[in-house]
Amino acid sequence: MSTTGPLTDDGLVQLLTPGGQRVEHPDYSYRVAHLDAEALRGLYRDMVIVRRFDTEATALQRQGELGLWAQSLGQEAAQIGSGRALLPQDYVFPSYREHGVAHTRGLDLADLLRLFRGIDHGGWDTAAHNFHLYTLVIGSHTLHATGYAMGVQRDGDVGTGDPTRDTAVVTYFGDGATSQGDVSEALVFASVNNAPVVFFCQNNQWAISEPTTRQSRVPIADRAPGFGIPSVRVDGNDVLACHAVTAEALERARSGGGPTFIEAFTYRMGAHTTSDDPTRYRSAAEEDYWSQRDPIDRLRLHLEAIGELPAAFTAELDAEAALLGERLRTTVRGWEAPEPGSMFEHVYASPNAVVEAERAWFEAYEGSFLPAGGAR
Repeated sequence: MSTTGPLTDDGLVQLLTPGGQRVEHPDYSYRVAHLDAEALRGLYRDMVIVRRFDTEATALQRQGELGLWAQSLGQEAAQIGSGRALLPQDYVFPSYREHGVAHTRGLDLADLLRLFRGIDHGGWDTAAHNFHLYTLVIGSHTLHATGYAMGVQRDGDVGTGDPTRDTAVVTYFGDGATSQGDVSEALVFASVNNAPVVFFCQNNQWAISEPTTRQSRVPIADRAPGFGIPSVRVDGNDVLACHAVTAEALERARSGGGPTFIEAFTYRMGAHTTSDDPTRYRSAAEEDYWSQRDPIDRLRLHLEAIGELPAAFTAELDAEAALLGERLRTTVRGWEAPEPGSMFEHVYASPNAVVEAERAWFEAYEGSFLPAGGAR
């Protein structure tokens, strides 16, 4: 690991070492002090379930059941730790890899696959979970999140002191997105408007095949203070540290303290998507280094060390994961292709003249073909 530049581990907030030992931090340990053994097992369960989901989705794509899949392998701690810090009224703007955060917001993980199956615009009710649809355009959703946060602010749902009302917004994106202009613009708007938004950058060190070292000469979190936004770098494979720093940032946002930039320093253990071959641009030694820092193994080692990972729990979890895998396979293979005209539905919340004109043209075009068999 480099001691300087964007890949340095200097200054990372860490509460759980790769070997599973708890370490104290003067500013953040108290924020996870309430997490007892049952809560820690809950975090472990979340990460195991999300990884099984990711594994099954990858297999389904390889079998031709999904058009594409974006893996979250290795990033479970960053997502589960931060996601479990959210309150029900908080709102999330994800990119396309936040499967763990979706899980913490109560989504049926199967619904995430509808987009990648190509049968739905998204697959879930965003209002029911305060979890926006996945965004495939890199970085654009950071502007959406900032705008939403400014709306929350103008609605008076910030800094009231009512824990059931005060609201924060969080947007997730990768290190590659920070090279996009949209992210820069979002940081400007968030800063000057003191918007209640948390920018959560999962720095997995690779923007497809482009390394972080080709995107920045300093840690990515160092960019935020230039916009007047406080930032923190956290060990993204430490679920406890990710929970702690996110809880602090969300508390600041809800109380009216404005935006925060979090850089969760982690590693994309899988491919960028199933159309990518990471062996063409990174070494086996690098992958081995990070496999030894697996976020799930880290918490497992800690639970084993304190005697809080009973065999009955792991057996039950294994069974739950197996049932999830079976349900995903059955569900996805049972989906049928939608009617082509359904692409015009739910584009806007209210009727739109342009969409309706395009729908009419498409229906006429479809109707111009001879039916099966060639006779009218």
